[in-house]
Amino acid sequence: CAEDNTRITSQKQNRALGRPVRQLASSLFVCLRQTGEVSGDKSMPDVEAETGANREGEEEEDTDSMDGSGLYSLTEDGERESEGEEQKDDEDDDDDDAMEAWLLAELRDLSRPVWRAVPSLRSREIGRESHQFVRRVCGARGLVQRLELQGRLERHTGCVNTLHFNPSGTRLASGSDDLRVVIWDWAVRRAELEFDSGHKSNVFQAKFLPHSGDSTLAMCARDGQIRVAELSATQRCKNTKRVAQHKGAAHKLALEPDSPCSFLSAGEDAVVFGIDLRLDRPANKLVVVKEGDKKVGLYTIFVNPAKTQHFAVGGRDQYVRIYDQRKINENDNNGVLKKFCPSHLVSSESKTNITCLVYSHDGTELLASYNDEDIYLFDSNHSDGADYRRRYKGHRNNATVKGVNFYGPCSEFVVSGSDCGHIYLWDKYSARIVQFMEGDRGGVVNCLEPHPHLPGMATSGLDHDIKLWAPTAENPTGLKGLKEVMKKNKRERDEDSVRHGDQYDTQLLWFLMRHMRNRRPPRARREGAEPDTDESWSSPDSSDEEEGGPDHVQCMSS
Repeated sequence: CAEDNTRITSQKQNRALGRPVRQLASSLFVCLRQTGEVSGDKSMPDVEAETGANREGEEEEDTDSMDGSGLYSLTEDGERESEGEEQKDDEDDDDDDAMEAWLLAELRDLSRPVWRAVPSLRSREIGRESHQFVRRVCGARGLVQRLELQGRLERHTGCVNTLHFNPSGTRLASGSDDLRVVIWDWAVRRAELEFDSGHKSNVFQAKFLPHSGDSTLAMCARDGQIRVAELSATQRCKNTKRVAQHKGAAHKLALEPDSPCSFLSAGEDAVVFGIDLRLDRPANKLVVVKEGDKKVGLYTIFVNPAKTQHFAVGGRDQYVRIYDQRKINENDNNGVLKKFCPSHLVSSESKTNITCLVYSHDGTELLASYNDEDIYLFDSNHSDGADYRRRYKGHRNNATVKGVNFYGPCSEFVVSGSDCGHIYLWDKYSARIVQFMEGDRGGVVNCLEPHPHLPGMATSGLDHDIKLWAPTAENPTGLKGLKEVMKKNKRERDEDSVRHGDQYDTQLLWFLMRHMRNRRPPRARREGAEPDTDESWSSPDSSDEEEGGPDHVQCMSS
C-alpha cells in the first residue's frame, strides 16, 4: 500500500508537471506556424494526440524517470536558448564591427570645397577668370551633391547598353538590346534619328568618331561584329558596314581623341583590332592578349588621351595591361608594356574579372572596376607591377558587365552603377561617397556618361529608358540609407564568393547559347527598317562569315 501511495503521488506530480509542458508545446507550435518554420499541413490535433499518448503511457514512463526531470530539461533548454541568443548577439556585434572597419578602411578626410558659388559668380561678372568658370562649376562637389533626376528619354524596347555624347555635347547616341541605335537631341528630349544597327545581337557600344561632323558612328555588339554607320545631314542613316569580326562578343571600342577614321576594338576572343577606315582592309590585328600561353578574353579597352599610342585592356583575369602600338612584340612579355593589379588579387584563387577601365582626362590615372570586387585607381606612369593608389567600395558589380567613369573636367570624381539599382559618386582623393541616387527600377545601372562640358550626366541600365541628371536639388544629399545598402551589398558579395565554385564557366555558357541559336530559325527582319548594305570590308584576321554569336539574351553577363 505504501508503494501504491508513493506511486500515485508520483503520477499526480508528473501530471501536474505535464500540463505546463503540453501548454508550452502548444504555444511553441503556434509561434512556429506563424513564423513559417512549421508547414501549414501540421495541425494542433497532432500535438494533442501525441500528448494523449504520453498520458496513456505515463504510468510506465514515470516509474523509470526522476521526479522533475521534465522541468529540469525545460530549464536546461531555456538556458541553452538564452546562451545561444547571447552568442548570436555577440556574433552579430562582431560582424557589425568588422563591417564598419571595412567601410572606413582606406578612407581619407574630405578636403574643403574649392568652389564657392557667390565669389565665383561675382568674379565672372567683372571678367576675372571667366574662362575658368565652367570648368570649376562642373568639378564642384556642392553641385555633385545636388544632382537629381531631370527627365527620361524613352524610345528603346530593350535594355540600354551604351550612351555617348558627341564632342560638342549637343547629341546623345544610345544602343540597346532591341538592335537599334537612336540619336537624341537630349536637351528637348526628342529622338532625331533611329535606325537598325545591322547587328544580330545586343548592341554594346555606339560612339561618334571625333572630328567627323557627327556623321560617322562606330558600333560593336555581342555578335562580335564591328560596324560603322554613315549618317547624313538630313537625319538619315545612309548605310552600315561591317569592318571587322571578332570570334566572340565585342564589348568596347576605344576612340583616338583626334582621329575621325581610326579606333580600336576588343573582343572575348582576346583579339585587339586596330581599325583605319581609310584603308581597303580596315581591320589590322594588333595583339592577342595572353597570360602565359592562355588567351585572356577582353571586356574593355581605352586609349590614353595624352599618349594616344598607348592603350589599356582588361578582361577575364585580374590584370590591367598597357600596350604601346609602336612596339608590340608578342615574343617579349606577350607584347605588354606594363601590368597593374591590386596586390591582394595577384595570387587570389577567385575568378576576378575587369569589366571596365578608363583613363583620366590627362592620361595619368587609370580606373578599373572588378567583377564582384571594388574599383581601383592606378597611376599609369608607375612602373610595371605597381599597386593601386585608391580604392572605392560600397557598390556591387556582379549581375552584368558594369561600367565605371570619371566625372568632372579634371576627373575629380569616380562614378559607377550597381546591382542594387543605385548610382554612386566618390570623391577621387578621399575615396568617400559624396552622392548616392536611385538610378534604375529594374535593379541594375550599367552605363554612366558624363556630359563633356556641363554639370550633369546620362545613365542607363535594365530599364528601357535613359535618365538625365542635373544639379538642381535645393539641398545637398543626405545620403539617406547609404550605410544599410552598402552593408547589404557587401554581405551578398561575401555570400556569393562562398558559392563561386558552383557557377558555370562562361565558355560553356557561350557554347550552349550558340548551339541554341543555331537550332532556331533566323531572326525575321524588321518591317520598315532600312536594311544594312551587303557590302562589308573584310580582313584576313576577321571571320569569313558573319557569325551571329549567341542568341539574343537581354543584359546577361558575358
